[in-house]
Amino acid sequence: MNEGKPHSGDDARYFASYRLRPRPLIQPMSKGATVLWQMLAGATIGLGLWYLHWRWTASLNPEALAFSIVVASAETMAFLGTALFFFDIWSEGDTPAQTPPGKREEAGLDGEGSIHVDILITTYDEGTDVVGATLADARLVRHPPGVTARTIVLDDGQQDGMRALAFSHGAEYLTREGNHGFKAGNLRNALLQTRGDFVVICDADTRLFPGFLENTLGYFRDSKVAWVQTPHWFYDIPEGRRLAVSRRRPRSRFGRALAAARYRVLSKARIGKDPFLSDPVIFFDVILRRRNRHSASFCCGAGSIHRREAVFDNALLRCAEDLRSLQSPDRRFETLRHLRTTVLQPFCFHVSEDILTSINQHAAGWRSVYHPQVEARMLSPWSIKAWATQRLKYAGGTFDIMLHHFPFFRGAMPLATRLHYLATFWSYLSILWLPILFLAPAFSLFSARAPVDAYSTEFFLHLLPLLLLNEAALFVGCKGYDSHAGRVLANCAIPIQVRAAFQVLRGQRPSFPTTPKKPGQTRDWSYARPALVLLAVMIASLLWGSIATFTGVEDYSASLLTVNAFWIGWNAMALLRVIRMCLWLPPRTRRPDRRSGPSSILTEFGHVEHA
Repeated sequence: MNEGKPHSGDDARYFASYRLRPRPLIQPMSKGATVLWQMLAGATIGLGLWYLHWRWTASLNPEALAFSIVVASAETMAFLGTALFFFDIWSEGDTPAQTPPGKREEAGLDGEGSIHVDILITTYDEGTDVVGATLADARLVRHPPGVTARTIVLDDGQQDGMRALAFSHGAEYLTREGNHGFKAGNLRNALLQTRGDFVVICDADTRLFPGFLENTLGYFRDSKVAWVQTPHWFYDIPEGRRLAVSRRRPRSRFGRALAAARYRVLSKARIGKDPFLSDPVIFFDVILRRRNRHSASFCCGAGSIHRREAVFDNALLRCAEDLRSLQSPDRRFETLRHLRTTVLQPFCFHVSEDILTSINQHAAGWRSVYHPQVEARMLSPWSIKAWATQRLKYAGGTFDIMLHHFPFFRGAMPLATRLHYLATFWSYLSILWLPILFLAPAFSLFSARAPVDAYSTEFFLHLLPLLLLNEAALFVGCKGYDSHAGRVLANCAIPIQVRAAFQVLRGQRPSFPTTPKKPGQTRDWSYARPALVLLAVMIASLLWGSIATFTGVEDYSASLLTVNAFWIGWNAMALLRVIRMCLWLPPRTRRPDRRSGPSSILTEFGHVEHA
């Protein structure tokens, strides 16, 4: 058996400093902002088409035709990604909230009696203090009239002390031999031994707020709703520290105006804020929320609640598909062998079991609901290793689904839902064109070859309005959230996603490592190596191009140097962010005053009454 791994006292005290952070109130997008966003998005798409038409018909460089075509193709693929993203987030369409059902028939359930809910807390190697805090909050969840609920710890690591911890919080405890199927197998083991009509999925660190059931069960008055997903809110993301900005008032009017502008900009900047770009607000409040208009928001695992009937319907449909394939003589032996070794899978045995199960249920005609308000708090990745582990898991699971379970031609899935899934997959396929756009400026400076015929006035007239309008559209469409952080994150994750793609193409099954739930204590430069290599190549190309331009080497020009230097600087910002991730360590926390009396890890880290 594995021993439970509680955090050290310093870790617990550090996380305790975040425990009273209030959860955000998520606001809908106003009608005026929606209209403005849609106008800007439409204009951006129009300018994009105009730019690409000019790009393919009038701007290809005949002296470097292959390079020019490759870059233009990458730009075209990136534009298609933008168009899919704009479709993805075109408008909000929240499902109206309803009161929780008090009778089984109101939730589309057979029989009589109470509605039963199982709160399942999955754990593998997380510390007992993390799970203890989750259990303490689960006890505070209110049960609507006519609803009963119980909490069950699903220990896939057979940790010493976890059973006693569960019982001490009034919860039940389940474990199994081995961990076949990872988290999905753990859930299957529980679902076959429980009878809850609805199942709440929690990770070890998913701390539910008291109103979780009151605010989510009402959506199940629609008998075709299979699951409800709530936002992930990482309550422990560092806010950083403000810059020290002088407020000295110069004597001249112009100096005072300049100083005031400088103070307004710099006083809002924070050093060390969200070091791993973990804040998922754009994904949940912009992307997933707006997919809800087509009932296409997919499950993200933790913080979701599922109808048992739909979960098992998914498992039975998968078995039926296997049986139908027996009708094919060339696959009969393969299918029989598969049926002998497979098990019923309520949640698909997959590293991305949440999205794959969502695809199957959407294809079978089930609906999903995205509830826009935060109903739980969770821990974010707190080390470069945790960040890279999480990104590799996401990318590997997504590429495996694309290769083996592509949903675009699946079942009764509506076209709009298919397009939403396509937008997700397209964002991961960007590893085919983002590296080209990333390295094209360096190639230009080394080779003195531009991807366009000339950096002329016509070039800037086509490109600059598109870039500026796209930025304005993203700012309004993303409700003022920092959309630049998402693009930086996409560039930072390129090496990880490339690695995941090659693993899947070689036939390797994506692994399911748990994301570490404790702050990193050491710096790990191994994750910065790709960024350092690319940064060295960019700096070398910039030096080469500068020397060649100022010494009058043929084919080099000031415009070639200026344009490519700008893009190198822009791309270098993403690479520097990876290096910052590797350098970041959580600040030291002050030990509590011993005169205040003893305190345990669980009281520091765990139970807090919610208002």
